[in-house]
Amino acid sequence: MTTSTSAAPAGLLPVELRPPLSAEAALVEADRCLECGGPHAEAPCAVACPAGVDVPRFISAIAAGDFDDAAHTIFEQNLLGGTCARVCPVEILCQGACVLSRPPIAIGALQRFAADQALERGLPLRDRAAANGRTVAVVGAGPAGLACAGELAARGYDVTVLDERAEIGGLVRFAIAPYRQQADPLPAEQRGLEALGVRFDLGHVITGPEALRAVADGADAVFLAVGLGEDTPVRMPGDELHGVWDSLPFIEALKTGCPPDVGRNVVVVGGGNTAIDVTREALRLGAEQVTLVYRRTRAEMPAYAFEMEEAEREGVRFEWLAAPVRFLGSWHVEGVECERMTLGEPDASGRRRPAALPDSSFVVAAETVVKAIGQRARDELAGWVEGVAFEGGRLRIDPETGQTGNPKFFAGGDVANGGASVVEAVAAAKRAARGIDEWLSRC
Repeated sequence: MTTSTSAAPAGLLPVELRPPLSAEAALVEADRCLECGGPHAEAPCAVACPAGVDVPRFISAIAAGDFDDAAHTIFEQNLLGGTCARVCPVEILCQGACVLSRPPIAIGALQRFAADQALERGLPLRDRAAANGRTVAVVGAGPAGLACAGELAARGYDVTVLDERAEIGGLVRFAIAPYRQQADPLPAEQRGLEALGVRFDLGHVITGPEALRAVADGADAVFLAVGLGEDTPVRMPGDELHGVWDSLPFIEALKTGCPPDVGRNVVVVGGGNTAIDVTREALRLGAEQVTLVYRRTRAEMPAYAFEMEEAEREGVRFEWLAAPVRFLGSWHVEGVECERMTLGEPDASGRRRPAALPDSSFVVAAETVVKAIGQRARDELAGWVEGVAFEGGRLRIDPETGQTGNPKFFAGGDVANGGASVVEAVAAAKRAARGIDEWLSRC
């Protein structure tokens, strides 16, 4: 079934999904909190936070006007509290667990308020323990790498973060839609981590096993936070036409100040959260009709349900049970030829396998097409490090410690979980930091 809605004019759509609160608004919102939970039953919002932030405590501090204590409470458990406040799916985490359901406390907005005012004033993220003489190399400056580096530096480790890009942030900086987060507060978070003692070696490209071995030889432990790779290479006729994009280059163009002219009609292929983000950004770029093409039904779509509903309200049109066959046009894309699908027996993922219906082709007009079908695993690491292995596209680790099959190498974030939220990357990084600390204390 096709859902069709008239798109809202681009100028009427919020540029930022969670705009900042004023101090007055933060005080009023925080005062609504019931401060539930206690010594025998933790508050539902705190239980729902993967990073373990004491949500009632930081909100209580805001209500009391003690903004520094609120920030300290956040950073105590989440060194990327400012970033997570912007990009976390709070609707299904802390905010979704709030006992005040109509409306719930705006936990994400309150966390952003407390974290941002502290970062702007250079409030220390965390106290640092005395140097312990041990060194850790962190490969990757995305959320997992940054969080692990900060946790280890606070424990007294000499930590260096290496990344091939000139800026930190990984997927947050270059692959999360700008209506969630552009760049800030990453520069301030970097300064906070540097104050903790983290060093950054940016623009450092690790090209193969010898280069990675050189990094490992200079450290007592290595944390791999390399994320996922490029878009999954799904090729079809018409890929070479101008206006056909993979999702990561498309979002990076937006994040680096080079937004494309998308035209009147945009088609997005895929069913995950990135696909939804691209549709909503396309509306903000001025597209009049944005269509998401997905080969299964709404029930099988992996994107968050609340985000699909928000996209529909903004005007995104969904073509369920449809799959692209080829892109049409002579030089620039003009349309997408699709086939209607039906669902058969479950495949390896447990979802029913789509199959094309005969004589069911139809065309959707498009001046821009974005393929958001997923990212490939960075499984080349299995050949670079002895003992490191992948299973089902995920680097195999001890879930409690993050340790790989090679005891010197630990890992966390998307490379190990196959792609999840930023706050889950932070949680994995914290587990790995504890695992590295415990392992090195025994060495």
